[in-house]
Amino acid sequence: MEGIKKGSIIEVIDKSTKEIHQRIDMHRYLMATILDKKVSEKTLNHILLPNSHRELRLKETIKETIEVLEETRKAFKSKRLETLRKKLTHVLIESE
Repeated sequence: MEGIKKGSIIEVIDKSTKEIHQRIDMHRYLMATILDKKVSEKTLNHILLPNSHRELRLKETIKETIEVLEETRKAFKSKRLETLRKKLTHVLIESE
């Protein structure tokens, strides 16, 4: 594992573990709610299915924002907007 820092690996493991715990908590909540019959089919579908749809919409919106920032880059010449554009680009790359 030359070139890879232990800290980076631990950060990835911590992030993955946190995501797993969040999904387990959501699953526990869903099961308890279903057993209590407090959730409609529409709500259940909204909770279980939208992740990919929601993520797709977020990615599309981030891409659009980056494009607008890129197009207006010369007109505004703002370091803050440049930093924001780069940050959004980095987040979008990390998500894929």
